[in-house]
Amino acid sequence: MAGRAPRLNEVAARAGVSAATVSRFLNTPEIVAAATGARIRRAIEETGYVQNLAAGALASSRTRLIAALVPDIAQSIFNDTVEAMIEELATDGNGVMLALTGPDNPRLVREINMALARRVDAIILTGIVSDSATRERLRSAGITTIETWGLPEDPIDVAIGFSHRAAGEEMARFLRQRGYRRPHLVVPRSTRSERRASGFVTRWVYDGGPEPTRLDVNVPSHFGQGRLCYRGLADLPEMPDVVVCGSDWIAQGVIVEAQAAGIRVPDQLAVTGFGNLRLAGDMRPTITSVDIDGARIAREVMRVLRARAAGEQIETRIDVGFRVIARESA
Repeated sequence: MAGRAPRLNEVAARAGVSAATVSRFLNTPEIVAAATGARIRRAIEETGYVQNLAAGALASSRTRLIAALVPDIAQSIFNDTVEAMIEELATDGNGVMLALTGPDNPRLVREINMALARRVDAIILTGIVSDSATRERLRSAGITTIETWGLPEDPIDVAIGFSHRAAGEEMARFLRQRGYRRPHLVVPRSTRSERRASGFVTRWVYDGGPEPTRLDVNVPSHFGQGRLCYRGLADLPEMPDVVVCGSDWIAQGVIVEAQAAGIRVPDQLAVTGFGNLRLAGDMRPTITSVDIDGARIAREVMRVLRARAAGEQIETRIDVGFRVIARESA
């Protein structure tokens, strides 16, 4: 019949196997013999068959749809994690609903509600949900919820990340050991950046340093913020000897503007970033930064999802750590 979608039994007949074997191949191809799988794949291509995932979800109570929510992907430190995670999810036969939440909480809540309405199998969050009502709703939804790039004491379900506060403290120790005494902080307006700044200030003052000067900037971070930040240094009561930037993009802007003004980095002004993006190693001078293993976060996410699917017990807080990468800029 013209216009009728091909059916599963037609694929089976063309491949010379049972409909059950075709179904097994579509859902778990690794358990089907390679030669049989090749025949089924060829039959699917010849017939134009498209699997009815909605019917499979009704039968198995699994949609095989994973929601990945990230603040942004343009010039983002999350890209390595997102790319590695989506590739692994697809390899496991999952579809991915990727949503950009931006910096505002209402948009994040809206995307979470959309994911829940679509009955996703899991929600992967970049960062920590601060709204208590939304946290409770996710807990009561009964689906796997993974918070990444942060490590709350009381996760919604599972948290995979690191302590931003500890990262700030470590940068403060590092710069003091290097002999710097007048830091200026450039802090993007996000919970993660604020925690790093708080950790830095607490450690710096505890070790006997003066309260650092500070500039707050909007998110997402970008190169132009660093250029404007450098120009604003002239308005400070005293010129800092190091600018501690909330991202490598901001650090790059500070360095470029300083060099354009004839200031030598790091001899006259040191600069640090965060995220250890590729540009941090490509710049001249190279940028001292904080490295987070985004690919490891993705691997841990997949490990959790696979363990859950197998009914295995998993830990609720997974610390991937961080490290300060010392380069030429500080």
